Amino acid sequence: MSSEVDELPDGTADSADVEAAIHTYTTVSATTDQVWQHLISPQGTEALLGDGARLGSKGEPWHAGDGSYGVVRSYHPLEQVRVTWHPHDDGPLSMLDVQLRPDGDGTRVDLFHEGRGIAGDPRGDQDHWQQALGRVTGGLPG
Repeated sequence: MSSEVDELPDGTADSADVEAAIHTYTTVSATTDQVWQHLISPQGTEALLGDGARLGSKGEPWHAGDGSYGVVRSYHPLEQVRVTWHPHDDGPLSMLDVQLRPDGDGTRVDLFHEGRGIAGDPRGDQDHWQQALGRVTGGLPG
């Protein structure tokens, strides 16, 4: 698994007010169809977004037991799902984008998180989403 973090500007007094972006990705030895089916299953969605989260169609809201919530913004089977993501009721808005693409005999899974973060700093977000991606891909068959 690899990842990147956009750096905060020097002299930033309050990193919670700065929009940042992280990118983490992994390649798994499962087909794109297998990865997609797992990602949109209740187990895969919970691994990514939290207990109780369920993905619907574009425009439908989702909620997790930890208070995080959002709306499905883009839903392209076998390719991409993009949701708004708020870490809690009064949390800042951000976007979470998961993209799949064939990579040799497996599938590359890219996860992008853009906007104000959950931990108040991009490195905290990076850790959070690396762990989430690990939970999602760790639940794949094989």
